[in-house]
Amino acid sequence: MPQNELKDKVAVVTGGTRGIGRAIAERLLDEGAHVALCGTRQKSVDDAVGQLSPRGRVFGIVADVSKIDDVRRFIAGAHAAFGALNILVNNAGAGAFASVAQLTPEAWDKMIALNLSGVHYCCHEIMPIFKQAGGGDVVNIGSLAGVNAFAGGAGYNASKFGVVGYSEAMMLDHRDDGVRVSLIMPGSVDTDFGSTGSGSESARPRSAWKIAPEDIADIVVSMLKMPGRTTVSRVEVRPSRPPRKT
Repeated sequence: MPQNELKDKVAVVTGGTRGIGRAIAERLLDEGAHVALCGTRQKSVDDAVGQLSPRGRVFGIVADVSKIDDVRRFIAGAHAAFGALNILVNNAGAGAFASVAQLTPEAWDKMIALNLSGVHYCCHEIMPIFKQAGGGDVVNIGSLAGVNAFAGGAGYNASKFGVVGYSEAMMLDHRDDGVRVSLIMPGSVDTDFGSTGSGSESARPRSAWKIAPEDIADIVVSMLKMPGRTTVSRVEVRPSRPPRKT
């Protein structure tokens, strides 16, 4: 059976204005797919749409996926813009790192809402569209922090452990609806994750030992191109040669 072709498929990418999400959007466009992306700032969305449009059809909107009303507006807008939705990449996320004693309830709520509830909101809203179309693909961008706890990571670990369980349960819930659910769990990726996002990634020096966002994008495309009979349910991705611990 030949690989699935991505040409003219429509992909929704959350957090698609920068970092891993931006690399995924670029790669999908290069494969001939159409992309709907969101970000939390109008300028970043406008810049991303303007820079990506030469590669293909792009729809962008300001949306915070931790808010269900924003998600509904995003999914409905993307569906109206393209007339179909075939792929969902849940990439948006953030990290706040502190001990349990120091992690404020506000920081906890914000991180769980974005990293975990946002995944559910997007999946829940797109499922009726997928079911009506006879299927679709969901790729959740998790983290190795979803299986490896670390000091100072209680909130982040909880959110990413949740994404692991959520992804596996969703796969079982909806595989008979023609929906494939895949999870990518990267280690250290060379983005400005954890920063305020006010700077330009292109202005930062690259970290040669870290995973490049483009590497994650290549894995996403490989998953999506698998024959329909096959689901790549989970992939763990690590830097090949991280700095030695002293």
